[in-house]
Amino acid sequence: MSVIYIVLPLAILLAAGAIAAFAWALRKGQFDDLDTPSIRMLDDDDE
Repeated sequence: MSVIYIVLPLAILLAAGAIAAFAWALRKGQFDDLDTPSIRMLDDDDE
């Protein structure tokens, strides 16, 4: 039963870190354009 006093706070910290990383990526615009990268690989850059 004493293990839960260690594991539960660690799980909460890990979840809070994941949510913070997702919020940071959302604010920085990482998810703004999801279609262009898949199309960009089809363009030839040969000149």
